[in-house]
Amino acid sequence: MDEILIRSGEKVVSRVFVDAGIEALESCIDAFPHVYAVMDANVAMNCPVAMQVAQIMNRRNVPGKLVEASEQTKTMDTVMEICTWLLDNGADRDALVLAIGGGITSDMVGFASSIYKRGVRFAYVPTTLLAQVDAAVGGKTGVNLDKYKNILGVIRQPEFTYICPQVLESLPHRDFISGAAEMLKTFIIRDQGYYQRAVAVLSEMKKGYAGLPEESADEYWSDCIAAYSQELTDLIAAAVRVKAGVVTRDQHERGERRKLNLGHTFAHAIETIAQRSDYVHSVDGVQACIAHGEAVAMGLVLAARLSDRVFHGDMDTPTALEAKVSADLSDCGLCPDCPFPVDEMAEIMSKDKKAEGGRVHFVLIREIGDVVLYDLTVEEVCRLLA
Repeated sequence: MDEILIRSGEKVVSRVFVDAGIEALESCIDAFPHVYAVMDANVAMNCPVAMQVAQIMNRRNVPGKLVEASEQTKTMDTVMEICTWLLDNGADRDALVLAIGGGITSDMVGFASSIYKRGVRFAYVPTTLLAQVDAAVGGKTGVNLDKYKNILGVIRQPEFTYICPQVLESLPHRDFISGAAEMLKTFIIRDQGYYQRAVAVLSEMKKGYAGLPEESADEYWSDCIAAYSQELTDLIAAAVRVKAGVVTRDQHERGERRKLNLGHTFAHAIETIAQRSDYVHSVDGVQACIAHGEAVAMGLVLAARLSDRVFHGDMDTPTALEAKVSADLSDCGLCPDCPFPVDEMAEIMSKDKKAEGGRVHFVLIREIGDVVLYDLTVEEVCRLLA
């Protein structure tokens, strides 16, 4: 089992375990006498590994709760529902709340645990690639407010995050690729040779999937993830090490940690507009709403374009950076073209969490593996990208 540490000074504040199977999860909770499990209902129904988790919980008489995890239910109402359930089940200050699900589940459970009885311990078993490389690592929690993303929340570290790539074998192709966008984002921030390696692996996986009839696609994709298990495990662990290092150096997002928001100011605006307008686009031949990872891919391209304009002057055609990022994302199966004009995003970006004093902390790309923080007004961004 690979163990990655997040520290505050000399103190270890969170551990990330990366293991090929789910069996070792039981040893991770041995030290906690009172465990309460909250699982995404969709995971409970569709993820075979969830049955193994349920068996572990049943052996230990762990109370369990199912939640609906979606952007629509990622609200204070669901957080209060979790808190009420904890209270009804006698959860005390020595409780450990275990969240089993994707990033929405970890966000809601982490936030609920942080405010229940002024804070109880919590841990994550992330079941999506996006949660494994990003949402379940680093201690950010939060929920939406009036369709504005993650406006309410706190930064508080989980006791541990248990990452098991095996659970990805039941993850739909679209959800997997959404997580791939966050993985690539991480390697754009800090490369260490993994960015091109990730693009190569993800592109190779996509080649066999593309064009398959619907009745064959799901089975192929599950087999494909299993076949690339070792490569994915290495990439996931590498992405976690990057994030753990950044969080260790800047846990409360005063400086370097802001780099992890690369592409996200655009992405959150894209998601908000899509939800407001009921916009859908084609994913794997199916009309669908824009998922977070898909919006991040679009945001990365816009960040590359903005970087070109800031560092190299106004240009009408893409430079090598924007063209490369866009082509790589496309090769991996993502749709990197934003369907909305930037000026339509202005009002939403001005309310972003990263806005201070009328300026937004944007993350710009000098080259793959080298990003910088750059404060701009929303008006300046709209002008540069017009």
